[in-house]
Amino acid sequence: MILDRFRITGQAAVVTGAGRGIGAATAVALAQAGADVLISARTEAELAKVAREIEETGRRAVTVPADLADLDAVGGLAGTALAAFGRLDIVVNNVGGALPRPFLATKARHLADAFQFNVNTAHRLTQAAVPALLASGGGAVISITSAVGRTAGRGYLAYGTAKAALAHYTRLAAADLAPRIRVNAVAVGAVATSALDIVLTDDTLRGQMEQATPLGRIGDPDEVAAAVLFLASPAASYITGKILEVDGGIERPNLDLGIPDV
Repeated sequence: MILDRFRITGQAAVVTGAGRGIGAATAVALAQAGADVLISARTEAELAKVAREIEETGRRAVTVPADLADLDAVGGLAGTALAAFGRLDIVVNNVGGALPRPFLATKARHLADAFQFNVNTAHRLTQAAVPALLASGGGAVISITSAVGRTAGRGYLAYGTAKAALAHYTRLAAADLAPRIRVNAVAVGAVATSALDIVLTDDTLRGQMEQATPLGRIGDPDEVAAAVLFLASPAASYITGKILEVDGGIERPNLDLGIPDV
């Protein structure tokens, strides 16, 4: 049956930034589809809650509280998953972010920090995971990038540049790791997570974002998780090096955060 191609029964996954939002929804979705999941984020209490949801599906959960800006910490997740589960099949690079800033307030260190947190972390974990993925017969790597990586929005210089780099990293890594490891990304638009609190709690900003989105609403983390599951599953076995846009059709953020002209 075609639905069987969306199952990942018996596989093992690592999801970063999994304490809440897209990462948490993704971890639970992978477990519901049959995978054991290692989850990592900074806050132990948030991880414990997600772990309980994973275990309620009948799958195993391993929690690793860590500062994932630390490349050694993020790189070590692959070995921890392999030791816990005996295999590794799926890597989800979800950790990332950067604060909006005016152009003249965006220093070189802000660009460097954004690249470190959004690109270097993904590379470090992916690179560390490759031997385990190959030993399991191949696998899938999915990174979470952003619509701001391809659209222009005031104040997003560091964040958008880093997410654009992550998108192209995905294409290049896919070429390097084919044919046994597939590498794809999901570019998200406005999704109801804590990172969007400033928009969700301001009726004016929320209205601007909804108006700028052709589907007329803010997305849900489960909608992104469903896209990640698709890319991780055998249903996407002929897809690599692609960026799946889950953004409600948005072409420009068109959001006034009060960022000055310069």
